[in-house]
Amino acid sequence: MKLLRQYGWSQRYISEIPGWNSRLDEIQAAILRVKLRHLQEDNQRRHLLAEIYNQLLVNAPVVLPKERLGSCHSYHQYVIRHPQREELRAFLKKRGISTLVHYPRPIHLQPAYKGRLGDVGSFPNSEQAAREVLSLPLYPEMDEATVHTVAQAIIEYLEGKEK
Repeated sequence: MKLLRQYGWSQRYISEIPGWNSRLDEIQAAILRVKLRHLQEDNQRRHLLAEIYNQLLVNAPVVLPKERLGSCHSYHQYVIRHPQREELRAFLKKRGISTLVHYPRPIHLQPAYKGRLGDVGSFPNSEQAAREVLSLPLYPEMDEATVHTVAQAIIEYLEGKEK
């Protein structure tokens, strides 16, 4: 049952069996019920911070998130892409900047789906994204100076790579 309630994960991001996300208990539901009142405001704050990242990183050789015309991104995560993700991540960590790699293994390569959806090379875009995506810090309580610090560190790393 423990595997089933969280994506079939035996360890983080490794689905051993097909599962789903079902971790909401009564305490979490009560907290989220209160937080729901602030969702619109929190999403607006995330959007503002994401716009600052976008402005600061617009000329950097990283892939930035894009918004579809007529839609508004919630920026639950601010995810960039870079071919040397692990080097960039280590560089940021040395500067005290935490990052995450969400879903480092595509679904078709998860043990739970082995042979059901394809093998290595079946979904090259997904496989490339899994190697390159990096989630930067972004949360409603984050201050704008922190966004500048993170962006400047990324630019510093990238400028060092060009030399």
